[in-house]
Amino acid sequence: MRHRFPAQPDFQIVPIEKIRLPLKSRDELPPILAGLQWLWTHPTLRTEILALLEAAVLAGKQATGRTGMDLWQILVLGVVRLGLDADWDRLEDLANHHLLVRQMLGVPATPWGADAKVVARQTLRDNVALVDDAVLREVNARIAAAGREVFAKRGGAPLAALEVKVDTYVLETDVHFPTDLNLLWDAGRKCVDLIEKYRGQFGYALPGWRKAKEWRRQLKRCERIASQIVYRGGPNKEARVKRAVRDYLAVGRELSAKVYASLLDLCDQPVDRAHWEALEYFHRMLAKHLGLVQRRLLQEETIPAHEKVFSLFEPHTEWIQKGKQRPNVELGHRLLIATDQHQLIQDYDTPVGEADVDQSVPVADRLLGRYGAGSLASLSFDKGFTRTEDRELLSLYVPTVVMPKRGKKNAAELERESDQKFVALRQQHSAVESEINSLEHHGLNRCLDMGLPGYLRYVGYGVMSYNLHVIGRELLAREWARAKPARLAA
Repeated sequence: MRHRFPAQPDFQIVPIEKIRLPLKSRDELPPILAGLQWLWTHPTLRTEILALLEAAVLAGKQATGRTGMDLWQILVLGVVRLGLDADWDRLEDLANHHLLVRQMLGVPATPWGADAKVVARQTLRDNVALVDDAVLREVNARIAAAGREVFAKRGGAPLAALEVKVDTYVLETDVHFPTDLNLLWDAGRKCVDLIEKYRGQFGYALPGWRKAKEWRRQLKRCERIASQIVYRGGPNKEARVKRAVRDYLAVGRELSAKVYASLLDLCDQPVDRAHWEALEYFHRMLAKHLGLVQRRLLQEETIPAHEKVFSLFEPHTEWIQKGKQRPNVELGHRLLIATDQHQLIQDYDTPVGEADVDQSVPVADRLLGRYGAGSLASLSFDKGFTRTEDRELLSLYVPTVVMPKRGKKNAAELERESDQKFVALRQQHSAVESEINSLEHHGLNRCLDMGLPGYLRYVGYGVMSYNLHVIGRELLAREWARAKPARLAA
């Protein structure tokens, strides 16, 4: 069974609250560890968060069996991974060989008389993925609320009302740029790869695939020739395109028929359902893109947006154009963040398939529901969120709503947007771009986890890591300032 954290004291282990962190390091790791140390020593936050993790990870499981990774260790590793923008190999090295990380995990750095406890790479991946998006949202809400206390004025003064800035940017999925031609190649090669794997690794009887590698080479050769002709110039381009595409489609159709026959053969064998479904999915994508390539390049049709797939491996990926020059197209999802005056992310969301203009009321509703009426001093948006009825509704609950109007303004709108407080808050709104830049440089630029659940989990860990980094950076700066007299005396 799992524990919340190492319960038995060990003289080889430094208590987490007594870990000494470097105060002037310019690396990202010490502030993250300082934030985790603050979470550990908080009078109520640690208990609440570990209870949430326990309810999610141990739901429906018996309190028996082999001891798994502690819940605290899962939290630490998920935060460190995103905070350092580390891949699993680097995280494995940190978890097994970095002194401060191992102290934060609550394991001995160098146990006496025994080999040091090590964590395998696959164990890291499996355990960090146990926490889902819903739990991370609850955890992040509690950290953001408690983090306000760190920046509160001393002397028991009440917390200042929130001055919230809202914006979105695109967190990309880990996909290549899609074209009909290379998506057809992706589908074909995956069919061949899966059949080779099933024949070799699982011993399924699939006759007729002795020249599987040749099928792969032939399909790739046709794809390369067709792509070079389509995306380059030259004389008689249209005729050459049609000839190359017909050759490509002929090979693809032959391969599709062969894969279909193998799918029928698998139906007569004791096959793992997941294997059959994986092959059936890529065969279905192969057939789909054979049709799309023919319609677009031979019949010169315009393909409707709802029929397009932008990645076979991340089918939830959206094609997003935000009007920027570079890049003019981004592949992923919009990530909405709402930051306060202390740079903490107080709310976030991933509105899949929705536009910015539909997000202003939901984000205000979530913040008011969490902190209560009167908790928001201001809400600022850019022009992409502007909608007159939404601004009027928000003005009933928030004293100052900064939502600049697009296009020409009448006299009343000019007067409203010329107000001194409106102008000041609009100028301060650009600070949210700094937080977005920080997120992009600390993991939330391109999602490396697969599937939409993995994408949402990646966002949750990234926001948590960012907030703990901001809190830890403030605490280390204060500690350095307190140590200044001792340094001068020395």
